[in-house]
Amino acid sequence: MAKYKVTVHTHNIATATTMNNVFIKLVGENGESKRTWLTSLKGGFYQGTTSREFDVVCPSSLGTLVLIELDKQPLPLFPQDAWFPSKVVVTTPEGDTCQFPIYRWIMDKEVHLFREGTGQHVLHLLCETLLAQLDIVPCLPFCRITELKLKGYSDSKKNWKNIDEISKVFCCNRTVISDYAQEHWKEDEFFGYQYLNGCNPMLIRRCSELPANFPVTEDMVKPSLRGSSSLLRELQSGTIFLLDYKNLDGLKANVINRKKQYMAAPLVLLYRTPDEKLIPIAIQLKQTPAKDNPIFLPSDSEYDWLLAKIFVRSADFQEHQLNVHLLRTHLLAEVFAVALLRNMPMVHPLYKLLIPHTRYTLQINLLARAFLIADEGVFTKVGSLSLIEPVSVASLTYSSLCMPEDITARGLESVPNNYYRDDGLKLWHIIYRFVEEVISFYYKRDSEVQEDQELQNWIKDIFDHGFLAQECTGIPQSFSTVPEVVKFVTVVIFTCSGQHSAVNSGQYDYGGWMPNTPISLQQPPPTTKGQSTESTMLETFPDVGTTAQGMSTMWLLSKQSSDFVALGQYPEEHFNEEPPCRMIQKFQTELKVFSENINARNSRLPVPYTYMDPAVVENSVAI
Repeated sequence: MAKYKVTVHTHNIATATTMNNVFIKLVGENGESKRTWLTSLKGGFYQGTTSREFDVVCPSSLGTLVLIELDKQPLPLFPQDAWFPSKVVVTTPEGDTCQFPIYRWIMDKEVHLFREGTGQHVLHLLCETLLAQLDIVPCLPFCRITELKLKGYSDSKKNWKNIDEISKVFCCNRTVISDYAQEHWKEDEFFGYQYLNGCNPMLIRRCSELPANFPVTEDMVKPSLRGSSSLLRELQSGTIFLLDYKNLDGLKANVINRKKQYMAAPLVLLYRTPDEKLIPIAIQLKQTPAKDNPIFLPSDSEYDWLLAKIFVRSADFQEHQLNVHLLRTHLLAEVFAVALLRNMPMVHPLYKLLIPHTRYTLQINLLARAFLIADEGVFTKVGSLSLIEPVSVASLTYSSLCMPEDITARGLESVPNNYYRDDGLKLWHIIYRFVEEVISFYYKRDSEVQEDQELQNWIKDIFDHGFLAQECTGIPQSFSTVPEVVKFVTVVIFTCSGQHSAVNSGQYDYGGWMPNTPISLQQPPPTTKGQSTESTMLETFPDVGTTAQGMSTMWLLSKQSSDFVALGQYPEEHFNEEPPCRMIQKFQTELKVFSENINARNSRLPVPYTYMDPAVVENSVAI
């Protein structure tokens, strides 16, 4: 007789306990055990506990264990409940210990199969790939954030009478940076700074030649160039930068409280001054030059220039939410997660490495579709856009997702005070080195990559369904070498962690003070100069209720979730081998040192940049 010792671990997560009967079957190369009832004298497998040791007896050894079958059945008169086991550990008669990672909800009476947890990508086992099951978490511990105290504001359709009125709403919730934005929102230097380190650091690029549809002349900008320099010389020396909101051109504006809203599709010229500031020097609010589409300049009247910048900042909100935030992080992360669940068994090294970076992504996107971007969603109802318009996936290129290549392509290598670039590149390389070590441990030769059908299916699924099989995006259709895998996996982890944090966590910092980032605008872009006043500006701002709802939503979306897991933390023990565990510890050490360096740097800055700090970067797109 061969006796196997079995222990069952139930994860420490809310409602993980089951009171149902649990059954197990062991499957080995030489046979299988009988379906065995894991009786619990205490009446259940409890949250955060390890069961007593159970015996599974077989007539003879099963050989190498390859999988277990697990199911649970409700007791008479008891309901079917949800159970979240973390793993099953089996000690064989030969003294070997086998671990079967689970980490998913079991909610039904069906038999679930789980493979032994040693990382395997070339299969010589009894079973073929087990399709991962997309389980819906029954109790998602979604963050519960204290809402803004907006009673009397959120339903108001009135316009703002003055800036002081806005302060009364804003004072309910404030941050260090939102306070700074309130104080400096009118200043050109702060306007420029936000395109390096604000919520949308992805649009700015160096300009060596003016676009044909942006006819800025030497005489227009010469007063802003501070000296005898010429525009041509500055273009050639790399000190001129462009913001182009062409993605917004032609999109339909919203109607709020039966009132048509407006937005612009601006072109903006920025100049890096000799004292290393970045300032706007020309703004055109529509894409096509015309007499009723003037180019606004810092030398214009106070409210002409300020109103032009307000339209740019409102356009930036739309571009940020539609493209930079939604498409390039949330929807991308969903593509990676679904492809992983479809194509990778739980014991595949890529599954082990990437599954922590998919935590809550499908759930948070489901909530976003239901409450933010649906027909009756918050952003759909109170934003300038009447709906979430499709953006061509062709603009989402592989090189633009690789941060070092993107920074070079946009000509930002030497721009001073660009903390998104500095911290992002350092974080990218830390992640890259970690991924390289882990991948190289499992794939010793390029031929192993080429022969791993699960890996090839994964990237093909991403290319076909995530990028609509468009070769122009540059997304790989297959992998031929180990470095190709390392690079793509780095993109996945960086996108789901650091990049999402960079474009998500500062939403309230820079948008909480509404005049700095209006969610919508009630008047059309100005068509002439010399007509704008403070009253014009107040009439253009979103109404009181729209402002309050936008502020409340940005506050919620910027806050850390209640069960936050920082980048580099792997609370679920998917890796059994010792080398990858050591690599994780080394990764965590590097991230900790990097975090300390960021804090030291930030202590000397008037506006700290924290969004790439590993200590506050979520491991996945979870908020």
